Amino acid sequence: MLYFSRWKTILIWLTVALGVVYAAPNLFSTQTLDEMPSFVPDNKITLGLDLQGGSYILLEIDGPSLTGERLQTLRDDARQILRTERVGYSGLSDSGTTVTVRLRDPAQADAAREALQPLVQPLSSGLLSGGAVTEVAIAEPQPGVLTLSLTDEGIAYRISTAVAQSIEVVRRRVDELGTTEPLIQRQGDDRIMVQVPGLQDPQRLKALLNQTAKLTFRLVDETASADEVARGARPPAGSELRYTNDQPPQPILVQRQVMVSGENLTDAQAGFDSQTNEAVVNIRFDTQGAQRFGAVTQQNVGRPFAIVLDDEVLSAPNIREPILGGQAQISGNFTVDSANDLAVLLRAGALPATLNIIEERTVGPGLGADSIAAGEIAGIIGSILVVVFMLAAYGFLGIIANIALVANIVMIVALLSVFGSTLTLPGIAGIVLTVGMAVDSNVLIYERIREERRGGRSVVQAIDVGFKKALATIIDANITTLIAAVVLFSLGSGPVRGFAVTLAFGIVTTVFTAFTLTRWLMAEWVRRKRPKELPKGFLHLVPDVTKIPFMAIRKWTFAASLAASIAALVGFATLSMNYGIDFTGGTLIEVQAKGEAADIGGIRSALTARPIGDVSVQEFGSPKEALIRIGSLSVEGQSGDAAQQTTVNEVRDALSADYDFRRVEVVGPTVSGELALAGTIAVLFAMLAILVYVWIRFEWQFAIGAIVATLHDVIMTIGFLVVTQIEFNLSSIAAILTIVGYSLNDTVVVYDRVRENLRRYKKLSLIELFDKSINDTLSRTTLTALTTLLALAALAIFGGEVIRSFVLAMLFGVIIGTYSSIFVAGPILILFKLRPADFQADREENAAARTGIPAPRES
Repeated sequence: MLYFSRWKTILIWLTVALGVVYAAPNLFSTQTLDEMPSFVPDNKITLGLDLQGGSYILLEIDGPSLTGERLQTLRDDARQILRTERVGYSGLSDSGTTVTVRLRDPAQADAAREALQPLVQPLSSGLLSGGAVTEVAIAEPQPGVLTLSLTDEGIAYRISTAVAQSIEVVRRRVDELGTTEPLIQRQGDDRIMVQVPGLQDPQRLKALLNQTAKLTFRLVDETASADEVARGARPPAGSELRYTNDQPPQPILVQRQVMVSGENLTDAQAGFDSQTNEAVVNIRFDTQGAQRFGAVTQQNVGRPFAIVLDDEVLSAPNIREPILGGQAQISGNFTVDSANDLAVLLRAGALPATLNIIEERTVGPGLGADSIAAGEIAGIIGSILVVVFMLAAYGFLGIIANIALVANIVMIVALLSVFGSTLTLPGIAGIVLTVGMAVDSNVLIYERIREERRGGRSVVQAIDVGFKKALATIIDANITTLIAAVVLFSLGSGPVRGFAVTLAFGIVTTVFTAFTLTRWLMAEWVRRKRPKELPKGFLHLVPDVTKIPFMAIRKWTFAASLAASIAALVGFATLSMNYGIDFTGGTLIEVQAKGEAADIGGIRSALTARPIGDVSVQEFGSPKEALIRIGSLSVEGQSGDAAQQTTVNEVRDALSADYDFRRVEVVGPTVSGELALAGTIAVLFAMLAILVYVWIRFEWQFAIGAIVATLHDVIMTIGFLVVTQIEFNLSSIAAILTIVGYSLNDTVVVYDRVRENLRRYKKLSLIELFDKSINDTLSRTTLTALTTLLALAALAIFGGEVIRSFVLAMLFGVIIGTYSSIFVAGPILILFKLRPADFQADREENAAARTGIPAPRES
């Protein structure tokens, strides 16, 4: 394995060189890259919102309102058709998804059915196989009664169409903000994800997205008093009560009939009234709209004409003269900004349905810059600690490992750049964690080489055999972690997926550098230096040969682990975790004082006076920063997702004068329930996938043992979170899945040595064999755990508050994972008795106990 042909050498260094070339653009500014020749790669890593600031908003089509509007249209169409065809009816009502028609004369049922037939014609659709959708079904449940029902297929089609149309409208609105590279895409059947990096004014974005912007022009009904209707009087037929946007709002009766709609607009621009100098919006109609608008104003001179936006009357001026030029002016209580925003909404067009904000995550640019700085510091310190540790432990071999480590990081950055992946703060954590775990492959190889050398092989033979024997172990160990990363990417979202991507890339590059670059460097060293002995470091944490009887205390440790696991489960059931808003729903806001320090008591008092329910305020990071948590609640008749948005507005009104808003996260109850389910499924699916892999690679006993040990680690980590009350959020799920991968990595290394020793030492008892296997891998286990802990410690100390809960869970998981690979995974296999000889030994021991004659023992 130490021979490399010329073409292999070229391929290895060409791969490393490409990594350097594609990672290099991240060192230069965008302006500098634009000035370089076109053949020079210019792909840079895309920074996530948590690193550059911006807004993430998840919108959901309001299905009930969309269905209600469609049902109302169906009812109006049915009424118009029946009147036109002179079919008498005594009642026309709607309920749920059905319009019911009660005919005066049941004998006209056939005529009514024939007349209504156009309403039930299939809609052509390229979205569904079959090319047509039956939206309305007609039935006659009893004589003289017809029902028109919206089908599930029709409702789904309407929602799907509304999402597609809404995406285009949202894109036009966001583009008007002048932001760069916004991401707008469909999520699921009825949701739209909007991600706008670098946005300085998230409130304006929410205001633009939260309005349907359906503009209508309607005549004011002057036959009744709007004040009396507001007090409870019945409105005239064909009219409805609406309110102005004044403070306080004033009631106005407007006709339901839309004279001109916003669909006929061709342009809208903010401007100023030439007489009053007030901010207005100047609009222009298309030919059809101009004709309609001119006819209406010509026929109704002297009457008030209401301009209605999303059921709110902007103004209702009197028509002084016919407006025939196709141009008009919308006036109201506008500021320059609100006039501009209304013009944006009208130019972009109306949304086909109401969009509800069900999740919002906003990060200010200041926090993003701090996060980058914290990630860089943690990465540099973690890398230095690992590099120094490897030099101390392996001397010159540590230099080779560190060269491979640098190449590893460069290639991760290159892959992130080439694939256009988004780097998030948890992603930086993934890179730092990779730094700690990447040396595991080198440690495995080096320890195996040392072992072969102690066994009497020459240096060259020891290196060659060491690489060969470590190959299967490294692949098995890394694939289990890769499975966890794939599950995280598939079922996670946002920053969690960013962590999964960097972890997966790190695993791939680690295997490459360990078995190509490291091997080539060692082969070149052997060829040039012809060493007679392996280099040694000055740090020896574990003696070369150990004979610690781990299994002698297996019953005690197993019992202790079982008791601790039961206690963790009891604590989980009785004390519960400190769930974050990802799982409970609610609002989390991080603020920074504009003065010297945040007044925690003052913030709490200011917010308690507002109608936003229970508020938790605590210092976060530095004395200038505070973290505000508000649970899900109802506000002034609102509930669920709508109430969360009202909560954020209340907090902004109360604190914006004295505090900067660095981070806002709003998770509605709809999303929180889904995240909790997805997190549970992710853990279970990852463990199932790993179980199958271990079962295929080893035997069923190994698979069961590995899963039991992993379950132990997951349960103990949950217990740790319960006891410490560290916030449990989406990052905690990522931590648990990473712990699953790390723990299995460790267990698989031990199991791989057990499997090898089972073939090699056929006469050893299982207890002796396990003690030997654990002692054989003890140096590797210790060194790998320490390098990983060093990297995680750097993250915990310097990585910032945002990822601290994630890192603390990982720190505990690494420790407990190392423990379980020895004191849980081993005893499980002994319990299963892997070999027939052990069954025979047990029977002989039992017989000896009955007869008093000692049973012979194998050695």
